[in-house]
Amino acid sequence: MTHPGVLFMRALAPWPLGVVRALGGVLGRLLFLLARRRRRIALTNLRLAFPGLSEAERLALARRNFVYFAQAFLDRSWLWHGDSEVVRQRLRITGAVDDLTRAGAVVMFAPHFYGMDAGGSAIMQQIDRPACTIYSTQNNRALDEWMQRGRQRFGDATLLSRTEGVKPIVRALREGKMLYLLPDMDLGPHESVFVPFYGVPTATVPSLSRFAKLGQARVVPVVTRLTDFGYEVKVHPAWPDYPTADASADAVLMNQRLQGYIDEMPDQYYWVHKRFKTRPPGEASLY
Repeated sequence: MTHPGVLFMRALAPWPLGVVRALGGVLGRLLFLLARRRRRIALTNLRLAFPGLSEAERLALARRNFVYFAQAFLDRSWLWHGDSEVVRQRLRITGAVDDLTRAGAVVMFAPHFYGMDAGGSAIMQQIDRPACTIYSTQNNRALDEWMQRGRQRFGDATLLSRTEGVKPIVRALREGKMLYLLPDMDLGPHESVFVPFYGVPTATVPSLSRFAKLGQARVVPVVTRLTDFGYEVKVHPAWPDYPTADASADAVLMNQRLQGYIDEMPDQYYWVHKRFKTRPPGEASLY
């Protein structure tokens, strides 16, 4: 993202949603053709996760995935720069909202679906409670500034740098802030455990369990779906009896439940990331 890119997103913000989504459709199909490396990554992920699909079915799924990727990216135009009332109309929160608002610390399990930024914006705009999330600084300064401003547009939102460690996160939870946590990425072998994800031993950071324990918080899944009207942000009921004393068992359960959410909309999950990059000792790369 460059300064002209930010200006373009500002200019795109007031356009009708149908136009923005049509542009995203064109961009997504172009990316599928031109971004060969990312296409290979997505197809490898889909082959590992859905071995029962035919090659044609995986190609069709990957093509839709790139379209949703591009549409969600362009949606940040109105999400971060559009009229606030228009944003409110396009973001609908459903489900167990009381599990976010009632007393007690909350860690939101927000998997990497392409609507993840829309979900965070909806929570901050429509639920009157301070929140925080963990942020990784972007190398591109203009992109970094744009993303930080966008993610703090609504409500009382705090961005906590990943480099600052655990203490600020636990402090925020104990101060009453909700934590919007996206722990379902491959962050390397450090502090990861290898547990099954779609039957593949996968490096999984057990931060969901860890932060819930340290912050004495309940875990509430928040899953965001891109829709024709904008986004549906579904709040699932808090997980009972979670976390446990076994961090590895908690990571297994997290991945099992994540699979259930993905199976409902596999074309909107972040398959362009090397989810299976880190391998157990002695295993060859899957990519």
